[in-house]
Amino acid sequence: MAKVKDAPKTSTSIIVRSDKSARITQSRDPLLELMRRIFKKEETALTAVKFITMVEESQKSGNPLSVDEWEEIISELNIGRSSFYSMRRKLIGAGLITLQNGEYRLSGIFSKDLADMAMWWWTAILKNSPDTLF
Repeated sequence: MAKVKDAPKTSTSIIVRSDKSARITQSRDPLLELMRRIFKKEETALTAVKFITMVEESQKSGNPLSVDEWEEIISELNIGRSSFYSMRRKLIGAGLITLQNGEYRLSGIFSKDLADMAMWWWTAILKNSPDTLF
């Protein structure tokens, strides 16, 4: 029997909007707007914001959240175990969080993947100089 923690990693779909006024940075709460683009349900998006905030705060304090604390985490988030692991899997798949030595950490994979996609589109498809993207 496979353990949930050993389940294969997944990819995550993110809604991309082309309208300039729909940019995440134009939102009053950019993190919530990003979570809305990942999760279909508003409730899950709000829970994901809480979880990412928990990860960030614990990481900054020097006491990162441990995967062994899952019972406390789901109790604080007020969600079930399967909902937590589903949400967690999507956040890991998107590259927003990672597991390192049994601890949750914020991840830069998301940013690097988006920058890579943007650079590829800018140079390979649009034939622009890489120096003019950012």
